[in-house]
Amino acid sequence: MDPVATRITALNPGDIQPFVEQLTEAQAEARLRWLSSELRRLNDLYHQHDAPEVDDRTYDLLYRELELLESRLPHAVAHDSVTAQVGAAPVDGLLPFTHVIPMLSLSNAFGEDELKQFDERIAKRLVEHTGDIEYVVEPKLDGVAIELVYEDGVLVGAGTRGDGYTGENVLHNVLTIKSVPQRLLGQGVPARIAIRGEILYPLEGFAQMNARRAAEGKKTFENPRNAAAGTLRQLDPTLTARRPLAFYAHSFGDFEGEPLGDTHSAQLTTIASWGVPVNLENQVVCGLPAMVQATERLQALRESLPYEIDGAVIKVNRIDQQETLGFVTRSPRWATALKYPPPEVTTVLEAIGYQVGRTGTVTPVAHLKPVRVGGVTVSRASLHNKDHLSELDIRVGDSVIVVRRGDVIPKVERVVLDEAHADRSLPEFPDTCPECGTRLVLKAYKDRTKQIMQCPNAMGCPQQVRGGILHFAARGAMDIDGLGEKIVDQLVTSGLVKRVSDLYHLDKHQLTQLERVGDKSADNLLDSIEASKQRPLGRALVALGIPVVGEATARDLARHFGSLDHIMSATEEQLTAVDGVAEWVAQQVHGFFHDPAAAAEVERLRAAGVLFPPEAIPIDATSDSSGWFTGKTVVLTGTLPTLGRSEAKARLLEAGAKVTGSVSKKTDVLIAGAEAGSKLTKAQSLGIEIIDEDAFLRRISD
Repeated sequence: MDPVATRITALNPGDIQPFVEQLTEAQAEARLRWLSSELRRLNDLYHQHDAPEVDDRTYDLLYRELELLESRLPHAVAHDSVTAQVGAAPVDGLLPFTHVIPMLSLSNAFGEDELKQFDERIAKRLVEHTGDIEYVVEPKLDGVAIELVYEDGVLVGAGTRGDGYTGENVLHNVLTIKSVPQRLLGQGVPARIAIRGEILYPLEGFAQMNARRAAEGKKTFENPRNAAAGTLRQLDPTLTARRPLAFYAHSFGDFEGEPLGDTHSAQLTTIASWGVPVNLENQVVCGLPAMVQATERLQALRESLPYEIDGAVIKVNRIDQQETLGFVTRSPRWATALKYPPPEVTTVLEAIGYQVGRTGTVTPVAHLKPVRVGGVTVSRASLHNKDHLSELDIRVGDSVIVVRRGDVIPKVERVVLDEAHADRSLPEFPDTCPECGTRLVLKAYKDRTKQIMQCPNAMGCPQQVRGGILHFAARGAMDIDGLGEKIVDQLVTSGLVKRVSDLYHLDKHQLTQLERVGDKSADNLLDSIEASKQRPLGRALVALGIPVVGEATARDLARHFGSLDHIMSATEEQLTAVDGVAEWVAQQVHGFFHDPAAAAEVERLRAAGVLFPPEAIPIDATSDSSGWFTGKTVVLTGTLPTLGRSEAKARLLEAGAKVTGSVSKKTDVLIAGAEAGSKLTKAQSLGIEIIDEDAFLRRISD
C-alpha cells in the first residue's frame, strides 16, 4: 500500500513514530509532500470557510506525523509548511488586525502518557527547581480566539487570531457582546493591555437562537463554534448584537504598566478584578498526579458544562519558569493542550439514504432518531462508502453509537449488537443514481484500497451540476458573489444552466424571472460573473473541480507551469515534479485534462471570455535574472517591524527565493525580527548570513 495516500486516522499516537521510521527515503519524502499540501487545505477549510473536513484529533495526528517527517527530512520541508504557521490568513471584507506579540497555538497531548512526557520535559529544563511543578489546568474552550486591546482602561481594539501575526479587526462586533467590558474598572489598570481569550456561544443561548431561527423559517446553525466564527465576521454589528455570544479571558499579550503577578493564576485574578470574565473551572495543582486528576475532572464535567470544550489546557503557573522554558517556533514550551476523545451517545438507525456529491460519488447517509451529541441535535451522519457500510454491518433498526468528531462532524462509530440484529435486513446499495437514474460505476479511490460508487453522468445529473456550480462560484474559486444555493437550484431546475460555462451567457431578463431576484440583485450578480473572468489561474484551477486538487495544489501548479496550456499538456511525470504534487494527484490532473468532456468545457469557458491569467511569472533557472534573492534559500523568524510574515514571504517568492520553515546547512539567509528564538541561534552556529527587515527591503529594491 502506497503510504503517500494513507491516512492515519486508525493509528494511535504511539504508532506514528514506528510508521514514519519504517518508510523508505523516497516514501517518506512523498508522504511529507502530501501531508504538507493536505494540511494546508484542511487549514483553509477550517479557518477560512468554517467547514472542517476532518475532526480535530485526526488533524492533530496528521500534524504530529508531519512534524516527525520534517525532523527526519529537513531538506524537504516546504516553505509554507503548516508547522511554521498558526491558523489562517484574514478573509476579505474586514480590515487587518496586527498582534504586537504573536498569538501562538499550543502543542497537543493525547492521554496520560503524553502528559507525563510533558511534565518530564518541563522538569528537565528547570534544572534549578526541586520538587513538583505547579500547573494551572483550564478548560479548552471550543470557540474563537480573540485579542481585546484596552488603552487607559477603554476597549479600543479587537482582533481574531488569524495567522498568529495578523487577524481580522472585529471591534464593531465585539462591542456588542455583553460579557466584554468596554471599560476596565478597579485598581492597577495598565496604560495598555491586550487581553486574550475565547468568544463562544453558551449552549442554552445557542439552542434558543436556533429555535427562533427555525420558527422564522431561517436556516439553523450547525454548531456553536462555526456560528461564533461566522457571527464575528458579520459586517453589520446589529446582527451580532442579537446573538448571545460570551467571552472568557485566558491570558494577555503586550501591556504597558506594572507586572500583573508572578504566577499565571495571579495574573488571571488581576484581570478578573477589572471586570473581565475568567473561567471558574480553572484549577491550580501541584505535580503530575494532581494535574492528571484535574484533567479527568474536567472531562467528567464536559457534558454538564454550559459551553463546549474539547480538552484541557495545562500551563506552568510560575511566570519566571515560563520565561526560562521559552518557546519553540509555533508554541510555548510551558503549555500544552490535552485533547479529549469525542463524546459518544446511543441512538437508533431509522433509515439509510443515498446522496450524490459534486463529483458524482454516491454516499450512504444514516437517518437517525434525533439525539443530542456535544450540545447539538444530530439526526444524520455519513456512512462514507459501500465498503464502510459492509464493515459496520449496520442495518435499519440497529442501535448505534454516534460521535461528533472534533465536536463538528457526526459519525456512526459502531453498531450495538442485540439478539434481533441478525434478523434485520442488510441494506442494498443502489445500482442507479438516486438523482438521475444513470447506472452507477465502481471506481477505485486514491490508493485503490477502497472503492466508491459513482454516477458517470457529470453533465446531466442535476445534483452534480448544482454541486459543480456552487464549487465553481465559491470564495476560494471564482468568488461569484450572490450565486447561492437557492439561485443555483432555480437556474438548474429551469434548465438555464446545465454546466458552469452557461453562467457566462445569462442575461438580466433571465435572472429577474427567478424568485426573489430583482433588478439590482441581477445587476450585481452579472457584474460578479463578469469580474470572475479575470480570477488568477490558481483559483480558476480550483473552480474547475479537478478531483483532489485544493487551493494549495492549484497554486503550486499555477506557479510552476505559468499557464493553463502548459498544465493541460504536461505529462504525469512533469506534474509529479511539482513540489507537493503526489503521483496519484498527478494522475487525477492529467486524467481530468485528457477527458474530452472536461477539455471541451475549458474551451467553452475560454470562448466565453474566462482568461485563466497567470498569478505569477515563474522564475526560469536558465534565464539571466540577477535579483539578489534569486535561487537563495531563506528562512523568516521573529516579528518584523512593518511587514507581516505572509507579505514578506510573498515578496521573497516573487524575487525568486525559496522560503523554508527551518534552518539547515542549505539555508543561505535568515531574516530575523523581534523575539527571534532558536532559529537565530542555529543560524549563528552554522555561520549563516543574518539580516534584518531594512537590509531585506534594500536588497529587494536592488
